[in-house]
Formats: sequence, C-alpha cells, structure tokens
Amino acid sequence: MNKQLKSFQYAWNGIITAIKSERNMQIHLVFVIAVIVCGVIFRISSMEWVACAICFGLVISTELINTAIETIVDMVSPERQPLAGKAKDIAAGAVLVAAVAAAIAGTIIFLPKAIALFGIR
Repeated sequence: MNKQLKSFQYAWNGIITAIKSERNMQIHLVFVIAVIVCGVIFRISSMEWVACAICFGLVISTELINTAIETIVDMVSPERQPLAGKAKDIAAGAVLVAAVAAAIAGTIIFLPKAIALFGIR
C-alpha cells in the first residue's frame, strides 16, 4: 500500500478509535445524526446544509484534537499536575466553544422552520 493510502488508513483508524472509546464523541455523533434527520424533514436549503456540514466538521475535529491532547497528557503525566489539568481544560474548552457555535447556528436554521411547521406563536 502506498504512503498516501496508508495515511488515510491511519486517520480513519483514529476516528474509529475515538468513536468507540470516547463518550463525548458518541454524543456528538448522535447530534449529527439528529441534525441530518431534521434537515431532511425540514428540507433545509443547500446553504443551510453547508453551514451544518461546517459545524459538524468543527465540532468533530475539535473533539478529536481534544481526545488526542488528553491522551498525550495522560501518557506523559499520569499523576495529577496543574499544567496537565490546564492543557486538558483548555482543549475541552475548545470543544465547548465549537459546540455552542454549532448550537447557535442550528437554532438559527431550525427554530424558524419548527415555529412555522408547528404554528407556535
């Protein structure tokens, strides 16, 4: 197998490993699936799909980076240390920022459609 294909295989292995081992990644994927289902039900526009796809990528990517950082920190610093905790907290904060931004985008896209569909006033 050539080097390029091998690198894609390693990347997929990393994604699958994170999905299997990280509860937060599993939660994010449940939300991705829910948004996709809602997008189909509400027939969102192409640009709304683009916004959703960007949000999916942002949240999943930051969760993968967070997982990698936490794994490395745990490996090099198995005992509790303030700087290790700081690194892990900052990485988790990045995921939170991405998730909140995605939730805001989702609210902007889906709330008006839900209000129109269900006649909420």
